[in-house]
Amino acid sequence: MSELRSMDVGFAGGPVLAVRATEESYANLVKALGDDTADRWQSITTDDSEILVDLSKVVYVRREAGDQKVGF
Repeated sequence: MSELRSMDVGFAGGPVLAVRATEESYANLVKALGDDTADRWQSITTDDSEILVDLSKVVYVRREAGDQKVGF
């Protein structure tokens, strides 16, 4: 499995799905959101599951920036 990064998917009405997903899942989700002919349901692969997301309900996607460091 490829490297996992934190990603939040916000839905209409306010719920947010916070996951650690693969780069491929993020790229596929962003591509599908920009494609009017994409399937309504999109799969997101996480470290322990596969999640199906209804693209018609997604209002934003936020992904952590690059390397996150803690400390000095």
